[in-house]
Amino acid sequence: MIRFLQPWWLLAALPVLAVAAVYVWRQWHKRRYAVRFTNVDLLRTLAPQGLGWRRHVSAAALVLSMLALATAMARPSVDTEVPLERATIVLAIDVSLSMQATDVEPSRLSAAQEAAKQFVTQLPASYNLGLVSFAKSANVVVSPTKDRSAVQQAIDGLQLAEATATGEAVFTALDAIRTVPTDGAAGPPPARILLLSDGYRTFGRSVEEAASAAATANVPVSTIAFGTDEGVVAIAGQMQRVPVDRLALAQLAETTSGFFYEAASGAELRQVYEDIGSSIGRRTEPREVTHWYTGAGLLLALCAAGLSLLWGSRLP
Repeated sequence: MIRFLQPWWLLAALPVLAVAAVYVWRQWHKRRYAVRFTNVDLLRTLAPQGLGWRRHVSAAALVLSMLALATAMARPSVDTEVPLERATIVLAIDVSLSMQATDVEPSRLSAAQEAAKQFVTQLPASYNLGLVSFAKSANVVVSPTKDRSAVQQAIDGLQLAEATATGEAVFTALDAIRTVPTDGAAGPPPARILLLSDGYRTFGRSVEEAASAAATANVPVSTIAFGTDEGVVAIAGQMQRVPVDRLALAQLAETTSGFFYEAASGAELRQVYEDIGSSIGRRTEPREVTHWYTGAGLLLALCAAGLSLLWGSRLP
């Protein structure tokens, strides 16, 4: 179906229709004047046979060419369906104070940031990617998007804070996934959560509740544990041990059919999205076909000129 992006330009067709109307009026007026001659044989002698109906063909082609060009000014378009990838991954990165431990060089947080940025560069460009940071609360830092630079910058800007709300991180990531438009596809987008943490929850809803919610939503949560049992951090002037809660992270991954890792190599990160599949939605977008009308106008103008030269040895 043809529709016009700037329909007010269709008013440009009015002068063309006016010219056509004047031409028809003039032809009718000339015909009535000719009928006043009662001696038809004498009229044929004085006015030899002309072009007849052919003289109107070039004029009609010229009018049609002007109509086509006038219509082209209104930017005609046709609706086309554009495939849209909906597959989504949300990175959830722990920014609790325990992540400043240096048992993983240069620190747990720095290692997590580096692994996350490496993951971003390896992720297919067609996938949506979001970022959640969590400490005492969880926040959507970047909503799911295909803008990789926004996610990279946000990862570099992560700041440490108190407490660890691992369960809240999963719930917040699930909320972020729900914001991805359906774009004509049935059901929610295929999605994964990649959670990078050193473990022990100290605030918010439990990891078990979060795992149950993710499993119900059919969103696997893959977890990567950063740190060792010998990790220590200085909190309020005192050195405190911050071992890694591998069991909780492993159970979260197992309950949701995700993967659990204690390292963050490129091969392990790639496995997180290789099993994601894809969901193609469709978005309707206008595709301009102005060139169709411009080309038709030019072709008709050439026909008008050619026929006029062929039959009348002059341009219309």
